[in-house]
Amino acid sequence: MSLHIIKLSVGVEDIDHLARLQKGRMKNSPDLRHVTRNTPRRSAEILAGGSIYWVIKGFIRARQPIIDIRPVERDDGRAACALVLEPGLVRTELRNFRPFQGWRYLKQESAPPDAPSGYKSEEVSGEMMQELKKLGLL
Repeated sequence: MSLHIIKLSVGVEDIDHLARLQKGRMKNSPDLRHVTRNTPRRSAEILAGGSIYWVIKGFIRARQPIIDIRPVERDDGRAACALVLEPGLVRTELRNFRPFQGWRYLKQESAPPDAPSGYKSEEVSGEMMQELKKLGLL
């Protein structure tokens, strides 16, 4: 069973905003990478089909398969880790998630399923999603 990573996408407004940011990064790099300080100790499990799940505005909204994990060096010379991502975001069903620092492991059974084709979570405002959650509808 795959192991995933979950990460807050700080400062990102919606999935389309994240896609635009990543497209811009790919102009300067041959592959799409998310650089982090800590290397996952469970890399083999992640590379066996794991994804990074993006939390945007308090909800898991999208994921991207992780295709490689590489050691890299930051601009200041310190060691870091690059999570190499498959380009393109896969929308997921909305799932609220509390704020946290860094990244966390996310077990397969806790990951939200992919959204049906054509699903757009941004069509519902954040306030409406909070209200639907309180009512037990999300």
